[in-house]
Amino acid sequence: MIRLQNLTLQRGPQRLLEGAELTLHPGQKAGLVGANGAGKSSLFALLRGELGPDGGDCQLPPDWRIAHMRQEVDNLERQAVDYVLDGDTWLRRVQADLQAAEAAGDGSALARLHAELDAADGYSADARARKLLAGLGFSAEQMERRVGDFSGGWRMRLNLAQALMCPSDLLLLDEPTNHLDLDAILWLEGWLTAYPGTLLLISHDRDFLDAVVGHVIHLEQRKLMLYRGGYSAFERTRAERLAQQQQAYEKQQAQRAHMESFIRRFKAKATKARQAQSRIKALERLEELAPAHVDSPFDFRFREADKVSSPLLDLAEGRLGYGDKVVLEKVKLQLAPGARIGLLGPNGAGKSTLIKTLAGELAPLGGRLTRGENLVVGYFAQHQLDALDAKASPLLHLQRLAPQEREQTLRDFLGGFDFRGERCDEPVLNFSGGEKARLALALIAWGKPNLLLLDEPTNHLDLEMRLALTLALQDFEGAVVVVSHDRHLLKSTTDEFLLVAEGRIDAFDGDLEDYARWLVEFRNRQQPVVDSAPTADRTDRRAQRQAAAALRQQLAPHKRQAEKLEKELGLLQARLATLEAALADPALYEAARKDELRERLAEQAALKAREAELEEAWLAALETLENLQSQLEAAS
Repeated sequence: MIRLQNLTLQRGPQRLLEGAELTLHPGQKAGLVGANGAGKSSLFALLRGELGPDGGDCQLPPDWRIAHMRQEVDNLERQAVDYVLDGDTWLRRVQADLQAAEAAGDGSALARLHAELDAADGYSADARARKLLAGLGFSAEQMERRVGDFSGGWRMRLNLAQALMCPSDLLLLDEPTNHLDLDAILWLEGWLTAYPGTLLLISHDRDFLDAVVGHVIHLEQRKLMLYRGGYSAFERTRAERLAQQQQAYEKQQAQRAHMESFIRRFKAKATKARQAQSRIKALERLEELAPAHVDSPFDFRFREADKVSSPLLDLAEGRLGYGDKVVLEKVKLQLAPGARIGLLGPNGAGKSTLIKTLAGELAPLGGRLTRGENLVVGYFAQHQLDALDAKASPLLHLQRLAPQEREQTLRDFLGGFDFRGERCDEPVLNFSGGEKARLALALIAWGKPNLLLLDEPTNHLDLEMRLALTLALQDFEGAVVVVSHDRHLLKSTTDEFLLVAEGRIDAFDGDLEDYARWLVEFRNRQQPVVDSAPTADRTDRRAQRQAAAALRQQLAPHKRQAEKLEKELGLLQARLATLEAALADPALYEAARKDELRERLAEQAALKAREAELEEAWLAALETLENLQSQLEAAS
């Protein structure tokens, strides 16, 4: 187990932990949360042995293998798949020793090393590495490219794959979802849920934490407090404690007022019952948990636009792409004031292409794009962080947009983004990614947009800033189109989804859970058909027939199991549909039926958990069945 006793830890003059206590048992999965600079990454360095405690004890089992996601890339010439395989250092040592033994003709060493290679799962290592890369969004062609050919975000994906490749008893992941899209995050959730070791995870994605961890460690006021449950449970528990404070109460009332107003606006125009209920419940949960963030340093609003056109933008028969490459065909999209659209779709399908076209960074290759006379676009994308003037301060950036405005007004506005005092006057050069993202959002918010185009706006933002952005978007009167891997943001700020896939854009009639199921089906459809290798002339035909017979015997029980799981899943989904239809009844949310509502929500949670288990088991059974059938065809 991990045991920290009376631990003191400091970096330079700053004391990060003082008298901290923590015990984690083998196999537990915990999220580590706390303000930026509180010491989360330093605690990871302590567990890796890179730092020593300044007081107290830090105890880990001496034989534990520790894997972590590195933040730097040191071998740009390495092929991507080989770079990932390098994460398994024991395997690489065995392979090197085996090569040396073969060169020396040492039969005894060869026998021993082949046994070690088998114990290290060495014969399947290349396939496992490629499976990791595919899950994280790499194509077969990309797996063969050199590391140096990838951008910074994709290199971080390679570092994540390398950490997952390493056999470990303790896995330390620092912001693993920062450079992932929603598809890769859903895959990673499944991988980490099945991970048998102890997991410590730093993340600003609350839905990801809820899906993966069973405990949350909160680093606050130089102490470590362990909460049972995921991030939502942590928020509830902390909210109950803070709600007694007057400051929490006052802030909760202000947030409740504008959330209720937003829900009323949403109810008036929602057309999809499932989507509406999902959205309203997300907002109600956000309202309930607001006091947990009473000490957030962020509080801002998008300034109201002076004029509005209707429609703001109209795209008809659009052909979108780059140069001669067409990515999307026959795109029809009209944005009216108040539209709130989330874009879904697999990696590379064209979501960013659509956003860039709407923002004016790309010209349509065909069709008609009409912009409203009073259209004012606020466009956020990661590359815009690099466009900030490194030598200018946040205040100077804002003064360039509003040269006539009083300096104190600009400082007050920047304070909502936590640029206060001297930080307002410091050059952007040494700012973190999160600070640059906050400044970019501040410049957009000041510009009085009536259309917000947001491409992964939460990258680098911590949980507190994500909450502030969510509240600001809920209060925003204009139109919003957003691409984000943050499901909480999507659920809380959009009321319809568009699916970007296979060269088209279509309305997606469902919620994010439906999208996760669609994505599994889409990936299955995209699986390449692999032809069996030609049988060698020396193949023993008799042994081949025997192998085929054995495979046929194995096939029958797996087929029965898949059919049984499919039937059980169908019955469960029918029950879940009936239950969700009952939950869509507004009368159920009346105070007198509080107990009935609680029971139905508990039943829904249990059914969804069972549904996820059955789907995973069913898909695994189908995969096994498919593999056996492929082997049988090859052996026949």
